[in-house]
Amino acid sequence: MQPSLVQKYNVPGPRYTSYPTVPYWDETSFSYEKWKTSYLQTFQESNATEGISLYIHLPFCESLCTFCGCHKRITKRHEVEHPYILAILKEWELYCDTFPTKPLIKEIHLGGGTPTFFSPENLKTLINGILKESFVTPEHEFSFEGHPNNTTREHLQTLYDLGFRRVSFGVQDYSEKVQTAIHRVQPFHNVAKVTLWAKEIGYTSISHDLIFGLPFQTLEDILDTIDKTNSLHPDRLAFYSYAHVPWIKGNGQRGFKDEDVPKDDTKRELYEQGKLQLAKHGFHEIGMDHFALENDSMFTAFQEGKLHRNFMGYTTTNTKLMIGLGVSSISDSWNAFAQNEKVLEDYYARLDNNEIPVYRGHILNNEDLIIRRHILNIMCQFETSWKDKAQQFSELQNILDAVQEMVHDGLLEIHEDALTVTEKGKPFVRNICMAFDLKLKRKAPQTQLFSMTI
Repeated sequence: MQPSLVQKYNVPGPRYTSYPTVPYWDETSFSYEKWKTSYLQTFQESNATEGISLYIHLPFCESLCTFCGCHKRITKRHEVEHPYILAILKEWELYCDTFPTKPLIKEIHLGGGTPTFFSPENLKTLINGILKESFVTPEHEFSFEGHPNNTTREHLQTLYDLGFRRVSFGVQDYSEKVQTAIHRVQPFHNVAKVTLWAKEIGYTSISHDLIFGLPFQTLEDILDTIDKTNSLHPDRLAFYSYAHVPWIKGNGQRGFKDEDVPKDDTKRELYEQGKLQLAKHGFHEIGMDHFALENDSMFTAFQEGKLHRNFMGYTTTNTKLMIGLGVSSISDSWNAFAQNEKVLEDYYARLDNNEIPVYRGHILNNEDLIIRRHILNIMCQFETSWKDKAQQFSELQNILDAVQEMVHDGLLEIHEDALTVTEKGKPFVRNICMAFDLKLKRKAPQTQLFSMTI
């Protein structure tokens, strides 16, 4: 990659798990009643045919990892588990009371925080409570995030017995120096142990999460981590760029100095060389930050044009309605977004009042929906088209004029009624999406809201 391109395009930008992005939601015109109208309409249109997805946020962690940007609550007091499980089940009951028929669940994802902070028995109570008043599609996908240091064989077996077949383990990096800096000390044998257990039990998709650009990380660290990861033969993996946003996350990302974090060309080399190493091991690049072997469902979804992206990241299932349960969770009805209370005590208080704990959101207008589709196409398939008049909008030509410099730099190609991201342009996919982001164009942020794109 040309160093000049890194310097040119390395600017703050969204990761586009939604459009509009959260800082550009119009909260003033949002209300719970509008959200209810939207999710019920989507439920009635799609529940019987495609089902719905559930994202369940489990926020507790025993210690703070300094690379993490998630909403979490640090505690070693496991008595917090049961009240939180009961709260999620009450929230789900409140939603179910509004549905005209039983929900058909296609996807469940347990995220965090640390889902395996919770005991297997409490996780069983949670999932059984969710499923008690629901149907499940035959081709459902249930997945969870496991911490290698505290995921037990009982966790894996319990969730497998409940229908889970996909698990992702957070690895990040195997360098002891890097692990110490990010407060995530986790030896290779812990990861090997849980990966082997998952294979023995029968999980069909095992993923490892790696991060490049961490403090003190070197190219040798990246290549060693990838080689160790490959020796365990996961089916897919995420290779994320570390989002250094200490102005947002406060002390959580102040455990090291800014100069300890690789930047610009140095950071990009970690990605480029890491990507080459992954290719040698048979991993194919899927969308942004993700890689999969040919036997994995994510590779198949990408090949068939069925890959989807939402607040859970990339998914192989695509339902128009995703309900987020738990503190800070975000729901998506395709026509609207809604976020739960971000403070645990506020979340509990709303449920005590028998209220679905949504506190902000956004209702998408027609322009939003068109731009959302284009950005999703670019993020999931590295291309988009406006051949269909329904995907055209008034400022399209202005955008095509604005990206001519990217065309000149070899990052994308413009055809008569379509745009294609080139191999050279894939590392800059966030920048290409930003060209379509009319909210960002019309009102540039006065302070830095997003991590750097490179």
